[in-house]
Amino acid sequence: MTNTPQPNLDPHKAIGTTGHDWDGIEELNTPLPRWWLWTFYATILWAFAYWVVYPAIPLATSFTKGVFGWTSREQIVKDLDGLKTLRGPMTAKIEAASLQEIENTPELLAFARAQGAAAFAVNCSPCHGAGAQGFKGYPNLNDDDWLWGGSLDAIHTTLQHGIRWDADKDTRTSMMPAFGKDGVLKPNEISTVADYVRSLSGLSTEKGVDLALGQKLFAENCAACHGDAGEGNQDVGAPKLSDKVWLYGADKALIVERITLGGGGQMPAWSQRLDAPTIKSLAVYVHTLGGGQ
Repeated sequence: MTNTPQPNLDPHKAIGTTGHDWDGIEELNTPLPRWWLWTFYATILWAFAYWVVYPAIPLATSFTKGVFGWTSREQIVKDLDGLKTLRGPMTAKIEAASLQEIENTPELLAFARAQGAAAFAVNCSPCHGAGAQGFKGYPNLNDDDWLWGGSLDAIHTTLQHGIRWDADKDTRTSMMPAFGKDGVLKPNEISTVADYVRSLSGLSTEKGVDLALGQKLFAENCAACHGDAGEGNQDVGAPKLSDKVWLYGADKALIVERITLGGGGQMPAWSQRLDAPTIKSLAVYVHTLGGGQ
């Protein structure tokens, strides 16, 4: 004899139970609504229809094409081609105009800023930030502190040829020596120079540091690029050290690290990736962010 639960008919609902009983409480075996069942079956049919009509099933080296032969990639290409056609007349004007003419012509300026903002979001924001605020090692493009110049032409040249980009023979090139790593300066001398550099922008220094010695070491090793008073030199990409704008940080430990290891960042030569009108638009966009010279 088995103890299999026996279903009963609920006297109130006229619906059978599952036969289970928990302390006198029985579970109704309520059927699913018909509309729900038909909707469920319809979704199954829809899935099979989708597999037949659209690309859906991956194969060993390809995928099913679908009877419509439609792909999202081809659709995107068509949409982009349509966008190029739509932008064509204005793009031609941007290509033909000088950078100064673009900024002085409201119609061209508005188009260049819109196109430049879109190009910046895709190509530049990963390093410089969505708002061009910069990060450690990546310059803020909103201020008026420029490594290689903030004029329209200077920005355009930097975008075209990049910085320390070996694939472009005209790239902007300079390199800060590794004064500590290469043994040019001793650790105590680097510490003294770091304090002197901080003093140039009015920051605190270690108690008892010999700033006169720091100035002497700076003049002998750093002034050739950064200037006698730390005013910087945009011809060689040497940052200004007498303000409070810092590319890698103002902490003494960070300054010591830069003096010790030297080096410099890289930026792609965008002329190898973007067309001329887009680079012009980017130059105008960056120049009008607020810090252009």
